[in-house]
Amino acid sequence: MTGPAHALTPPSFIPPELCLTVGVDPTREDSPAACMVAVQQDVTSKNYSARGLELDQVMGLRDTINDAKAKGIDLKVVVLDANPVIDTPLRDIANEVGQQHPGATVLVLSPSFVGTYSPSYDRVTLEAGEDLAKTGDAVTSTQNFVGQLQTPIFNWTALTAVLLIVVFAAAGLTWALRRAAAADGSAEKPTASTV
Repeated sequence: MTGPAHALTPPSFIPPELCLTVGVDPTREDSPAACMVAVQQDVTSKNYSARGLELDQVMGLRDTINDAKAKGIDLKVVVLDANPVIDTPLRDIANEVGQQHPGATVLVLSPSFVGTYSPSYDRVTLEAGEDLAKTGDAVTSTQNFVGQLQTPIFNWTALTAVLLIVVFAAAGLTWALRRAAAADGSAEKPTASTV
């Protein structure tokens, strides 16, 4: 055997803030796995895990997820009550949820940080959505994120290609005009043999 039979996945860091949000003691030996089991159960049954939200926020979050589904976006949302030390674990959580729910776009929110995962949207689009989702309010953040996913992104590649074509065409035209002018100038000059 020359290598593993399956693709290796990078290790994930599941922060204690997630455990506290879902009611699992973060000092338990199995706390990261137990925390993710609780989150995955919530997401599987409701499309979200948001145990720390008030009822009106939960209703708004559910409505936003249903609106996204009506627009063709399979959205899963995880909300943490507190920020981890850094934002990277939120993407780890999003990746874990995304692996469990193939085809889903996952949004993970804490009061100041956002993490995402999606097989349907490119990283540029996701990060643009992340920027708009840093509001501190789970419902507004989710609405902003969904709105960004539906916003057409300007095609910078096409613009660059058109500009390059214009520049090369202008350079070629300039070269051709100079060459023609040089040829006309040499034809009109009298030479010593014609005088």
